[in-house]
Amino acid sequence: MIQRIEAINDFVIKFANVNGSGSASANELFAKAVLRMGVPVSPRNIFPSNIQGLPTWYEARVCEKGYHGRRGGVDMMVAMNPQTWDADVAEIEPGGYLFYDSTRPMPPDKFRDDVHTIAVPLTEITNAAYTDPRQRQLFKNIIYVGALSALLDMDAGVFEKLFAEQYKGKERLLDSNIRALHLGLDYVRQHMGKPVGLRVRKSNAVGDQIFMDGNSAAALGCVYGGATVAAWYPITPSSSVPEAFQKYCEKFRVDEATGQHKFAIVQAEDELASIGMVVGAGWNGARAFTATSGPGISLMTEFIGLAYFAEIPVTIINVQRGGPSTGMPTRTQQADLFCCAYASHGDTKHVLLFPQDPHECFTHCAAALDLADRLQTPIFVMSDLDIGMNQRLCKPLEWDDSRSFDRGKVMTAAELEAGKDFGRYKDVDGDGIPWRTLPGTHPSKGSFFTRGTTRDPYARYSEKGPDYVYNMERLLRKFRSAADLVPQPIVRAAAQQTSWGVIYFGSTSPAMREAPDKLA
Repeated sequence: MIQRIEAINDFVIKFANVNGSGSASANELFAKAVLRMGVPVSPRNIFPSNIQGLPTWYEARVCEKGYHGRRGGVDMMVAMNPQTWDADVAEIEPGGYLFYDSTRPMPPDKFRDDVHTIAVPLTEITNAAYTDPRQRQLFKNIIYVGALSALLDMDAGVFEKLFAEQYKGKERLLDSNIRALHLGLDYVRQHMGKPVGLRVRKSNAVGDQIFMDGNSAAALGCVYGGATVAAWYPITPSSSVPEAFQKYCEKFRVDEATGQHKFAIVQAEDELASIGMVVGAGWNGARAFTATSGPGISLMTEFIGLAYFAEIPVTIINVQRGGPSTGMPTRTQQADLFCCAYASHGDTKHVLLFPQDPHECFTHCAAALDLADRLQTPIFVMSDLDIGMNQRLCKPLEWDDSRSFDRGKVMTAAELEAGKDFGRYKDVDGDGIPWRTLPGTHPSKGSFFTRGTTRDPYARYSEKGPDYVYNMERLLRKFRSAADLVPQPIVRAAAQQTSWGVIYFGSTSPAMREAPDKLA
């Protein structure tokens, strides 16, 4: 007799689907239902870089202890894609479960002797209930979610409540989705006993955490941080950052009395244009950002160098993906560290922030806008696809309406009128950060020529060695000053004295949070 995996609130389920089949919303529904039952879940979309037709997977780790990293192995495979059947079946742990559509018989050699099979005739059930081809495709996904709810002993009422929230005021859609859910649920209850040893049991392990993707959190952080200008060119996996920024701006940045938009969002013709617009906006005093990925950074490098040397505030959100070149647009990597740290030629050094979850995407993007103004330089927020495009549990976002922006050293008209010495690239207090003026500050004082060439402390063109050395040493002092201004590392002390330590960042954090417990 085959042993079976027995687990409560601690298993991995993976959905193997076809991209463009409408499965994404059904799989997300499943994850949200687990959360509503008070059990932490960490889902990941694994999808191709085409629009429709290729394989896609949705892997959800259900873990009451709150571990978010990929565990390895699959306890239950929901195999809905014949193209990937063999590879999907091979992933299942011995004693695990294979859920599949049994409408068309499969050859015996397509199964494993050490895996339990859960055969549900999904296509047959769907075709009997629906005649419209598109409805058949979409509701087949809801039917398998209904079947899983019964197999995993989940509360059907949780799914129904989620549908009610999603389709509020759209009773026809609400009723049809609930019907599809119960078609799957009722089939399992009528034809199967308890074939699965996995359970989702109500708990209270989620607490006050929120379920959010990093790109949405980054966009909201830009709103919170005072950004009013975004210029971008579409590129996976960063495109949803400016899209979400527009959604939030339409909620928070529209004058209630006049309807006037207090923001500008431009989808530029390419990455060069987008970073050029952001540099121009920063020069004019606006808080501006762009969102891109590795190939976009490569194209933006010349403008990034200009912003660094001319000392113009710019915020760049890099949602990293697999490289080099076009690489793997829908896979995650932390492959852009060096190209961002030293973007542009010459002695260029940039400030990089590394969020570890959606909460830090929010806080770091807000902080980046402050730092860009304070340091008068490009600031990179180094997210990646794993954080940016996957929903994850994290601490609630804190919004303080009384928060004030750090604009740094901006000289006013009154100070200029009083005769205060203004040298655009002059270090007056040893931190390497000069004073700046914004366009139109004073009719006759405080103006300067912005250039990417060498200059003296008063922004006058110069090729003299001492002027060049002064400027480069000042930029290095500014970089050292940044170390005291950026978000500081989080130190987690070991339970006992040890000679070993680990430095980690970004999307490696979930694995590193779990590793000490595994190694203890």
